[in-house]
Amino acid sequence: MRTNIPLLVGLRYTRARRRNHFISFISLISMIGLMLGVAVLITVLSVMNGFDRELRSRILGMVPHATITAQGGMHDWQSIAEQVKKNDDVLGVAPFIHAEGMLTHAGNVKGALVTGIDPEFEPDVSIVADHIIEGELEDLESSRFGIILGNLLAAQLGAVVGDKVTLVLPEASLSPAGVLPRLKRFTVVGVFKVGADLDASAAYIHIRDGAKLFRLGDAVHGVRLKLDDLFQAPYVAWRLAADLPGRYYASSWLRSHGNLFQAIQMEKKMIGLLLLMIVAVAAFNIVSTLIIMVTEKQSDIAIMRTMGAAPRTIMGIFVVQGFVIGLVGTVLGTALGVLLALTVSDIVTFIEDLFGVKVLDPNVYFISYLPSELRMEDVGLIAVAALVLSLLATLYPAYRASKIQPAEALRYD
Repeated sequence: MRTNIPLLVGLRYTRARRRNHFISFISLISMIGLMLGVAVLITVLSVMNGFDRELRSRILGMVPHATITAQGGMHDWQSIAEQVKKNDDVLGVAPFIHAEGMLTHAGNVKGALVTGIDPEFEPDVSIVADHIIEGELEDLESSRFGIILGNLLAAQLGAVVGDKVTLVLPEASLSPAGVLPRLKRFTVVGVFKVGADLDASAAYIHIRDGAKLFRLGDAVHGVRLKLDDLFQAPYVAWRLAADLPGRYYASSWLRSHGNLFQAIQMEKKMIGLLLLMIVAVAAFNIVSTLIIMVTEKQSDIAIMRTMGAAPRTIMGIFVVQGFVIGLVGTVLGTALGVLLALTVSDIVTFIEDLFGVKVLDPNVYFISYLPSELRMEDVGLIAVAALVLSLLATLYPAYRASKIQPAEALRYD
């Protein structure tokens, strides 16, 4: 049976107790550095994946993928909806009326994005019905002027279910007292919470109440669309608007939230690249370990060379030794990274509860907790990259070892 000398000797060097404790210390530091680099890279990329997922499921679950509107109002939205539904890319259609204004209650004033919706059709395009924590979407009834607020918006106004809030619209109306802003009182009938910045700014009213408020009659501002592929939203929406009889305008989520999504994608790539550099630095610490090892083992190398070992055999010994250090660090780092990625949300929540701090302020960030989504393709890519870098780090010291001449090494022994 042919013996694999590089593998056997390399593993023996790795397991053996070294007379030079400094080498053992450097090897341990290299291993720990690689382990921490891999673990941090897996954890951070999982958090970035979590932000990406939350953007798609929460923000884009509340924000329409696309809208089709008409100047002066859409008077026959039902027929428009029926025509739009024939497209295979469209999963749902619902009418809407949109307004920006201020809500006031008990002396508190807060800007809000008020959307008039039809409770019957809204679940086809939005997840708001699944995130109402007080009341129900069906509590929005025509002519009762009810309103559903985000939980942070309700807290800032100091309003609870049953309270009256006043909507102030940026539209003046004439009265005997002069020009006054348009005001309308609404009754809070529900509160929703999606864990995003919309909780602090969004409010919903019945679409017929919105039509009365804006004097639209039976018209609406347009229809909201839920699409099969949200990244095709601009193309699909513009094509649908062009195919409709009349003059209609299309818009998509990329106009309102596209920059946020692109920022997350860019940050994921840049952070991944920077952290990969940390992994590379940790991997190339193996170089110093092996160079010191080669210096210590010069006499052993010379003896093996005089016994007939080829230069490639010597080189293989130190490649195996360095690769084992990288392999152990990568395996431990992968295990630690996967564990952290699966528990980082709970860990951050525990720290927030323990110290009474908020890591992600929903008034600043678009979600209020730290999300994480572990993707095995990322784990595999990181592990392979760490192993390749570890292997590359062994080549130069191993090459130097293979070039040692027996006569020179044994001259002073």
